[in-house]
Amino acid sequence: MPTPHISAEPGDFAPLVLMPGDPRRARRIAQSFFTNPRLVTEVRGIEGWTGTINGTEVSVMASGMGMPSMSIYATELVRFYGAQRIVRVGTAGGIADEVQLGEVVIANAAHTDSSMADFRIPGVRFSHAPAYSLLSGAVQAAVGQGIAHRVGAIFSSDTFYSDRPEQTKGLAEHHTLAVEMEAAALYGIAAREGIEALAVCNITDHLMREESMTSEERETRFEPMVEVALGALFN
Repeated sequence: MPTPHISAEPGDFAPLVLMPGDPRRARRIAQSFFTNPRLVTEVRGIEGWTGTINGTEVSVMASGMGMPSMSIYATELVRFYGAQRIVRVGTAGGIADEVQLGEVVIANAAHTDSSMADFRIPGVRFSHAPAYSLLSGAVQAAVGQGIAHRVGAIFSSDTFYSDRPEQTKGLAEHHTLAVEMEAAALYGIAAREGIEALAVCNITDHLMREESMTSEERETRFEPMVEVALGALFN
């Protein structure tokens, strides 16, 4: 039955799910990549769509911004709608010097400053890591399609407007590729619920060089990231 946050009925979501943060991006992904996409939920404007790709059902569901929001939607997708593989597709800000605007970052780990991580297992500093099967599939898809990409650790922050230059400097010194706000929560939930998860992000800004895409570029330059994510889901 529907949850407080998702109005879909049982069977409306496929086991394979893409999760952008932005509801508008969820709609665009569904309309651009799915055959016969149908809207299955839109509670609070957070849209979820299901369609097919080459005859296989796949869904896309917005997560909203931040780890608490991701935690709610990902948990409900797994527990009430049977999601088995979830790939986050979102934007990120570059940290490492080698990262360039427009590149796809495939996150093989997610550091975080969120206190959520402190409560997962008492006395343990939890390591937020993706499913290797999805990670491998994403890399194969990126290489096979010639998509500019990097594989490495990212940072999932609890704050967007942060004034901690020493933290950013430290992350750069430890070769952290980029910063975003959801991946660590998704990785933790996947580990707890026994499903597979991965974060694939598009670099839209660079914190160290103060570079950024235009608002139009942010809305339109997401297709390579989605292709990589689909390569992971269908691997």
